[in-house]
Amino acid sequence: MTANSAKSRIVCPIDFDKEGRQAGYARAPLSRNNSGWGTVEIPIVVVKNGSGPTVLFTGGLHGDEYEGPIAISRLAQELRPEQVQGRVIMMSAVNIPSILADTRLSPVDGWDINRCFPGNPKGTFSQMLAHFLDSVILPMADISIDMHTAGHSFDSALSTNMHHVADDEIRRKTLAAAAAFGAPYNVVFGGVDEDSTFTSCVERRGIISLGTELGGWGRVNIEGVRIGRRGCYNILKHMGVIEGRPETAQKDGAACTAHKMVREPASYVFAPKGGLFEPAHYAGEEVRAGEIAGYLHFIEDVDADPIELTYGKDGIVWFGAGPGRVARGDAVAIVMEDYQDDWSSEAAG
Repeated sequence: MTANSAKSRIVCPIDFDKEGRQAGYARAPLSRNNSGWGTVEIPIVVVKNGSGPTVLFTGGLHGDEYEGPIAISRLAQELRPEQVQGRVIMMSAVNIPSILADTRLSPVDGWDINRCFPGNPKGTFSQMLAHFLDSVILPMADISIDMHTAGHSFDSALSTNMHHVADDEIRRKTLAAAAAFGAPYNVVFGGVDEDSTFTSCVERRGIISLGTELGGWGRVNIEGVRIGRRGCYNILKHMGVIEGRPETAQKDGAACTAHKMVREPASYVFAPKGGLFEPAHYAGEEVRAGEIAGYLHFIEDVDADPIELTYGKDGIVWFGAGPGRVARGDAVAIVMEDYQDDWSSEAAG
């Protein structure tokens, strides 16, 4: 028996097939010095009525990302069974230890849960929790909306995001879902470390997988919350779970989402040394290849000149203006460009 096929250690008393609204907790075991039989309670709200698709909303995989948990918790408070045809599973606070600690990494085991999927029921707390999502929750879903922000790492242009999945039909459906969500941008991307993320885990099951980046800088983005709340309802409309048409008009007057991509390494700007990074642009600003992205300062070294870092691509800053103090190898900016469907090596080269 593989780790992924083994039974979850997390107990969930909710009957996901029951009609109506249920609000409760999955209980993950966590033995501590002062509580040998301790558990961590993970809130889940399920609203089901009649027949229709299942929409999964998850937030709080990282504890320092706030807009998704706010948007999903508000949806969970507002949504009523009589509005629904299908099933909506809402997990606004997946990684409770990290949420309470306000950290990206788990204070229990030091892991980033979004780098350990599909998980392991006999592994660390983060691995056990990842396994529960993959083996218990995901098989019920027709579409997964996993809501993130840039946390303390960056600020981000408000966007949905997705991978360029190989299956043409799944890619088409995901692009359509992103357009329906209605963020200012949708970014099709290839990341630095993606194979062990929740997104990749969803894709391996052939389920539509859409993420978000709705702010950052370690604070609550007001517009990010608005876009996130509207996007949740838009997805339910798009999937036919509730009545209505998605509202996709943007504050700048645009009628819909702009599809972008981050396809190649030149889209990333990395710090060649540790230092204090002074950005030249905010997320959402248009930039040109060769333009200065910022300056890396070494203020602890007398008379050390700063290093100029430059962009490798024309486009719009998707992620920018990190935490100030950066380490060698840290990304300090990511540039998105207009979307192209051809992701062959020749096109990306």
